[in-house]
Amino acid sequence: MHDESRDIYDRALSVLPGGVNSAVRAAPQPYPVFAQRGDGGHVIDADGNRYIDWIQGLGPLLYGHDLPEPVTAAVQRRVSEGPIFGMPTELEVEHAEFVTRHVPSVEMLRFVNSGTEATVSAVRLARAVTERNKIVIMQGGYHGAQESTLVEGGPDHPKPSTHGIPQSFAQETIPVPFNDIETAKEVFEEHGDEIAGVLVEPIQANSGIAYPKDGYHETLAQLCEDSGALLIWDEVITGFRIGGLGCAQSAFGIDPDITTFGKIIGGGFPVGAIGGKTEYIEQFTPSGEVFQAGTFSGHPATMAAGLEGLKYAAENDVYEHVNDLGRQLREGLTEILAERAPEYTVVGAGSIFKVAFTRADAPPQSDCCVNGCRQNPECARFSACPKRGTDAQRMETDRYARLFRPAMRDAGVLVSQNQFEANFVSYAHTEEDVEETLDAYRDCL
Repeated sequence: MHDESRDIYDRALSVLPGGVNSAVRAAPQPYPVFAQRGDGGHVIDADGNRYIDWIQGLGPLLYGHDLPEPVTAAVQRRVSEGPIFGMPTELEVEHAEFVTRHVPSVEMLRFVNSGTEATVSAVRLARAVTERNKIVIMQGGYHGAQESTLVEGGPDHPKPSTHGIPQSFAQETIPVPFNDIETAKEVFEEHGDEIAGVLVEPIQANSGIAYPKDGYHETLAQLCEDSGALLIWDEVITGFRIGGLGCAQSAFGIDPDITTFGKIIGGGFPVGAIGGKTEYIEQFTPSGEVFQAGTFSGHPATMAAGLEGLKYAAENDVYEHVNDLGRQLREGLTEILAERAPEYTVVGAGSIFKVAFTRADAPPQSDCCVNGCRQNPECARFSACPKRGTDAQRMETDRYARLFRPAMRDAGVLVSQNQFEANFVSYAHTEEDVEETLDAYRDCL
């Protein structure tokens, strides 16, 4: 039963646009489930129903809903000392020192309040540093709700992807296909001296999941270096999840000029950050002339949660644990699909996973993919593995609305449309959650 969620939704429609404060939350049909509290890897809704929580706040909750005691204690201590000061605190410095020690490319950091704010500031910084205007982005990627990246189309015909953005803004953005080296080279050959930066996710995790081909990121880095553009890695999703404390850039061996962070770096509290080479980051005001400011930036509760959460990960083999859970889920899902839905494909990396509903004209998925998609041409499923975020459209299926939505809800697993069709999903935190998840898939298929 979801009577209470329905009643809350009816009230919400009168005071919140679409009944929600972020569009994705309205994806479940016929109305969203309203959460009441979390419990480890589960969430309980307003009607008392209990679900496995694959969403995990859309990525920030590395530990599920039960934070480690040192994290909880640090947050409570900071809140008891005062909610906000309008003055700097030593904790901001300590958190920045931790990040700069562990992320190879980050020498200096500016904390903000969301991933969107981080990418907005990174784009402004790149334009100021290079004195150029154009930004290259990847089709199907997502870099927050900002004018420079809510753009679709191709390199020659960019257009806003939402109302409210002037076409003149979109003309300064160049969308290219992820994993397409030739198109990237052509764009730089034509516009190289106009490009301020390339904004790219290490793995297109918001739509996909699309893993990079060998040499793709190296090519982008070289194109930026040769043209004088800045390479901006958006690690809002992958940061402190893929590649552990060194983030995805350490796993891929890439040295970006600027990195944007969010989600895990704040331990479940509102956060964003822009990190990178000192020569660039210190150009933010007050040390430089690129204006950037925020009332809640470096909020004490966020800094406490983020720093203590990362310190706990460093001391307790957290990444080994969650990556092993991701492997178990992908292996189990691969076995289930091979038996019951061989046309579907399991993708993911580290502790992230997804079932792509793309109809593959190939034998059941092979072993080379069960521990994460690596764009291996020798895999029989290679042609069906997502190569770019736009491939998420090929995953949509009437079977989802007809079968998966009611079945998964009855099975007690919290899902939403963009978890199944476009987004990455977050992860179970215990062996029991893994088994419950796999059992739910068996019931659905």
